[in-house]
Amino acid sequence: MRPTTTDVPAPDIDAAGPATRLEPWRDPSLQGVHRLPMHSVPHDDRFDLDGEWRFQLLGRPDAMPLPGEWGVASVPGCWTMQGFGDPPHYTNVMMPFAALPPDVPEANPTGVYDREFTIPVRWTGRRVVLHVGAAESVLIVALNGREIGVSKDSHLAAEFDITDHLRPGSNVLGLRVVKWSDATYVEDQDQWWHGGITRSVFLYATGSVYLADIHAQAVLAAAGQGGTLDLRVQVASSGAALTPGWKVEAHLEGLDEPLRAEIAGEFPGGPARLSVLERAVVIGDTLGIDLETVKAVTLEAMTWPNVTPAMMPAPANAVDLRTELASIDAWSPEHPRLYRLSVGLRSPSGDLVEEATIRVGFRRVEVDGLHLLLNGRPVLIRGVNRHDFDERTGRVVSVASMRADIVQMRQFGFNAVRTSHYPNDPAFLDLCDEIGLWVVAEADIESHAFMDTISDDPRYLSAWVERVARMVRRDKNHPSVIAWSLGNESGYGVNHDAAAAWVRRYDPRRPLHYEGAIRYDWASDQTVSDLTCPMYPPIASIVAHAGSGRQRHPLVMCEYSHAMGNSNGTLGEYWDAIESTDGLQGGFIWEWWDHGLRQELPDGRTRWAYGGDFGDVPNDGNFCTDGLVWPDRTPKPALWEHRFIASPVRVSAGAADLAAGHLVIENRADVRDLDWLRATWELTIDGEVVKSGRFDLPAVGSGDRGIAKIVGWKAPAAGDREAWLTIRFRTAAAETWAPEGFEVAVAQLPLRVPVDPPLAGMSWDRAAVAIDDAGEILSPVLVVPPRLSLWRAPTDNDRIAGLGAEWERLGVGRLERRLLGIERGNGEVIVRADEVTEAGIVVPHERRIRSLEGGGILVDETAHVPAPLGDLARIGTVLETVDGLEELEWFGGGPHETYPDRRRSGVVGRWASTVTGQHVPYIRPQESGGHADVRWLTLRGRDGRGFRIVLDRPRQVSVTHFRAIDRATATHDDELVPSASTIVHLDAAHRGLGTASCGPDTLPEYLVGPGTYRWAWALLPLDA
Repeated sequence: MRPTTTDVPAPDIDAAGPATRLEPWRDPSLQGVHRLPMHSVPHDDRFDLDGEWRFQLLGRPDAMPLPGEWGVASVPGCWTMQGFGDPPHYTNVMMPFAALPPDVPEANPTGVYDREFTIPVRWTGRRVVLHVGAAESVLIVALNGREIGVSKDSHLAAEFDITDHLRPGSNVLGLRVVKWSDATYVEDQDQWWHGGITRSVFLYATGSVYLADIHAQAVLAAAGQGGTLDLRVQVASSGAALTPGWKVEAHLEGLDEPLRAEIAGEFPGGPARLSVLERAVVIGDTLGIDLETVKAVTLEAMTWPNVTPAMMPAPANAVDLRTELASIDAWSPEHPRLYRLSVGLRSPSGDLVEEATIRVGFRRVEVDGLHLLLNGRPVLIRGVNRHDFDERTGRVVSVASMRADIVQMRQFGFNAVRTSHYPNDPAFLDLCDEIGLWVVAEADIESHAFMDTISDDPRYLSAWVERVARMVRRDKNHPSVIAWSLGNESGYGVNHDAAAAWVRRYDPRRPLHYEGAIRYDWASDQTVSDLTCPMYPPIASIVAHAGSGRQRHPLVMCEYSHAMGNSNGTLGEYWDAIESTDGLQGGFIWEWWDHGLRQELPDGRTRWAYGGDFGDVPNDGNFCTDGLVWPDRTPKPALWEHRFIASPVRVSAGAADLAAGHLVIENRADVRDLDWLRATWELTIDGEVVKSGRFDLPAVGSGDRGIAKIVGWKAPAAGDREAWLTIRFRTAAAETWAPEGFEVAVAQLPLRVPVDPPLAGMSWDRAAVAIDDAGEILSPVLVVPPRLSLWRAPTDNDRIAGLGAEWERLGVGRLERRLLGIERGNGEVIVRADEVTEAGIVVPHERRIRSLEGGGILVDETAHVPAPLGDLARIGTVLETVDGLEELEWFGGGPHETYPDRRRSGVVGRWASTVTGQHVPYIRPQESGGHADVRWLTLRGRDGRGFRIVLDRPRQVSVTHFRAIDRATATHDDELVPSASTIVHLDAAHRGLGTASCGPDTLPEYLVGPGTYRWAWALLPLDA
């Protein structure tokens, strides 16, 4: 029988013939051959094998390399990113080939890696292990021409004891990596399909007796002061059984004396470990015992809870150590305190044979009713999902890149990450421990295309259990890991039950997470998921569930607020609900990265590619570009929205408090007080800073409020100019994720809002209004006169949800203007027209135009949207200027892009930019570059000439070199050709963004539907 578990060796691989004859790529019951058990010991005596390897890409797993056809490939590296003729392939749900599990195509790219090495002289006589960090998707190992092992799981390491296969001098290592296998069906994870060795390869050496595993459970006491360290150390021998006298000692930072214990050998426990008296009472062995003595033993002393520990066998080749600490610093993302733990193995003669050092953090994770408690407190999970990704190397990610991810996550307010949808590189968890992020660690399981069948398929049972178990065994010592996830989008079946049962037995201190188990009934009995972790639920649904009386577990959304293109609308409303509703504890935004791969085009241009750009068929297009950062880690505008919402400090004040310079400061941190922050303030009048200073923050603990006083504050006098108080919070000292002086939050409070509308004081001059015979406005600064606009270039949300197609059917992007009449009199011109969509729907439109002193015009517009146009993109005015007006200034929300349902992070002020700088380069072009709450804008040329537009009230505005149709018809950002002119949109109403590409649409209050809309604006010339 072929083995189905990691720890059970296969029948002799040499006796059975080459491993490839077993066709392990078509056997779902086979997880590994001769693969060593997963462990958590960092063996540091290493020999690095990363670098350039000889390489051939074969067409089939059983093909043989051809002499003279060898190339060179980088390890770690994806051959799909190194020009070997097998490009990346993107699918979301569907498989990249037509087959049924567990079968795969005969044409199956297979990479053969080959290199020579000579082991260090100091390793003579020592045990040598090969470590392959990750290979996609089946790894077959050969040494000196003999195949010695097999491994599956594209995101966990495989180790093989190669000691007996080494020869003196030069050795030849061959790694055969098969791209498609039965395992591919459980790695269908909405990502690029690659092939290759994606993490480091190295050898390490140990003695014949060595540290086999370390399980450190550092638990914060319930009272939050002290802690307990429970340590199990396993020792193994590659030769004969251990002789008596081997010892383990452990040194924990802060303890004066090490913990020590002798290793129990491989002998049975049980009654032999009982005292003579216990033997008499428990098993009736009274030999040599006075019966009166037995009768005198108290019943309490001999109860099973007292006797059972002595009855249980001692762990073979292992020791259990325990210490209690009266005082300890708790680990949390805000205070990621780590303690150095060194574990040493000493021989019977007292020699230190091996020492391993790990870092532990003391923290406590519990599920208590409807609350996930972290260190005894319910904590809001401000999380994000993250794939391993690099725009140039695909799946290969450097430690520096991982660090940059985590640092940026912390800088933008995240406190948690989900390793979607597989175990990340161990270095990533080390960094989460060090820098500070809670982690939901996810197993390498997603059978999306066959989610209703494979999870109940007994052939895949071992895959489920081993993928989960090996992840847990590897990552168990990380304090950052607060929950184990059994995978993603794989339905729910008995394979999940088996995997969950294994984890609950091995690591009962952490909760389990799996969306598939709760998908159809959030209040169901659960043996698999301790969290209600829905995917893309509407806000109303989570609030209703929390208020239903049926909620049974903490609700933490595993995915929400899909960040595809110009998206993440209503993120603020999600958090309004979370923060105000007991039982809701946050979630993980989908996702961190736009997975656009850097692609060089034949003409020398480069672009970020998505599905189909490499000729990959079938594909799911740009659905992989759904992150909060672009592929070069530049933040998208939505990331600033999250930073604002996740601010660790909130500021409020009533009118009387503001007049006195008193501010209510709320500490929104989980643990810390406010002494890590410094605060400054700015008083702005009509967007210009007129006064600024610093103020001291109150001594406020987590979750509390206090009053801050701005010394020397003088409120602005009454008047018609708009006044704001802006407060900025910066780090007082360097953090693990930010330098000193780094801005972490901004808050604004309105001080004075003008009573009179902005256009009220403008003077008419009753001169003739310049219009043509069609009633169109004529102006020397315009090349296209102002027109009614009802359409935007569909966002990804619009397009995927079907709105783009509906707008196309209605023809709202191509309006035919039918003049009804022009009236002149009383110093104004009234132009009435019907704007007719391509589908024949009439939108009555009226424009009232007046001349202003100084040569400007004032325009009042009215549009009546009929019922058939039930869901429009916008209603407003679009105009196009003469060339050369590049310098832009505006008073309103900024500096980044904002939209009606994603505008909270926009700081009201005066902002300067260029028109070119307003372009937001979403990988697939779409509506972008807008600003909410704009009061006025100016456009100037180099000579200083231009114009100002003043709006009747704060409106949605965009200024760009691209027409909506340009964006709508382009498929990649590099296809856009900017116009020399400038296109300006002034919107009376603009539809929210929502997240309908994968999740709920925007809320009703952000829709643009039938009705009468009125807006006004003034165009004023500017001289040099």
